[in-house]
Amino acid sequence: MRNKVWKATVRSVLIGYLIVLLVIPIATIYVKGFSLGWDPFWKEVTGPLAWKSIMLTVKLSIFATVIQAIVGTMIAYVLVRYRFWGQSLLNSMVDLPFSLPTSVAGLMFLTLLGPQSPLGVWLDHAGIKLLYNQTAIVIGLVFVTFPFVVRTVQPLLEQIDPAEEQASFTLGANRFYTFFRIVLPALLPGTIAGSMLAFSRSLAEFGAISLISGNLPGKTMVASVYIYGETQNYNPEGAAAISLVLLTLSVLILWVIHRGKGRFA
Repeated sequence: MRNKVWKATVRSVLIGYLIVLLVIPIATIYVKGFSLGWDPFWKEVTGPLAWKSIMLTVKLSIFATVIQAIVGTMIAYVLVRYRFWGQSLLNSMVDLPFSLPTSVAGLMFLTLLGPQSPLGVWLDHAGIKLLYNQTAIVIGLVFVTFPFVVRTVQPLLEQIDPAEEQASFTLGANRFYTFFRIVLPALLPGTIAGSMLAFSRSLAEFGAISLISGNLPGKTMVASVYIYGETQNYNPEGAAAISLVLLTLSVLILWVIHRGKGRFA
């Protein structure tokens, strides 16, 4: 009897915690976004600057996600399959973007690539612009989403039976053939799940992007910066409308990840 009461209490506390922490804030965005009705909501979302900021955010998030899918999988493979000096330090540094405030990341890129730094001066002389443009946004997104693919692929790599690879080598296959026919199919679920998480995270990035993108309306202004601008212009309904679009995309992505577990392989 006590055991049942304890389980019911714990379950009720956890559900209540999730409702207060997640359900109520999310519901508030939906209520605020549609508070003026469907027509004002649609007008806010399809406004020239709002729609361009959404499309720019989605496009650059896709670019960053593709980079993460390729590079993240390769880095995970190296960290698991090879042993080298400084490996443990590099492995621990993978999680740095999770713990580092994104505004600090933006300042880091400003310091590294700005006109006052040696690298910034060299890039400027070479005619390469990595700040205040769409390239800067992709760089920022790649940094803040770096751990997702690496950390979802690593456990899958550790579970692969080395005997499968050895059998492939024994039959005469080279490393590239073995990787693409034996290893990569096993890693694909992690790569897909990590990439979708990275894409979802990219949609909402603000701190780093607001410092390095230039925030030019219609050119380098992403949706999160547009939302901030709307709140500063005393248009909470407009900010909520754009937030609702990003929130819905993120929820759909998480739902697809949850539904797709075990189906990608």
